[in-house]
Amino acid sequence: MKIFISHQQNDSALALRIANRLNKSHQIATYLDVIDPEAPEAGDALADLIRARLGACTQLLAVVSEATRSSWWVPWEIGVASEKDYPLATYADRVGMLPEYLLKWPYLGNDADLDHYAAASKIAAKENEMALESYQDKGMARQQSTKEFYRTLRAKLGQ
Repeated sequence: MKIFISHQQNDSALALRIANRLNKSHQIATYLDVIDPEAPEAGDALADLIRARLGACTQLLAVVSEATRSSWWVPWEIGVASEKDYPLATYADRVGMLPEYLLKWPYLGNDADLDHYAAASKIAAKENEMALESYQDKGMARQQSTKEFYRTLRAKLGQ
């Protein structure tokens, strides 16, 4: 399991704090572009690198703030992850500022929510392994584990 943390550049400090909590408190690997020495500034090369890094991850956590409104990348990364049927969630300190389409997925707002997210992510990873054994179809296995992730996390968050 590896989580792609999508964020706008102005939210890099928060994204790094989230990555550190997932790494250190929950032993969950993350990808964060601010610590990727290969990340180019912009253009096709950046899009190709992001696609490759997303392909090496199993889910996406979008860090959203007022600054996200000026980002084309965060919605694009969410779209790519959605097409791959990755488990998605949003981290925002003010849920009221989330666009309606992001309410489709679970949303987090503090460290306790992030801890629930980590627990649900681990359950989904195990579900995916078991589903792969049962279905022998990666797409179907991912779909089942993603549904379980949403069910588990929403229940823990009261959503």
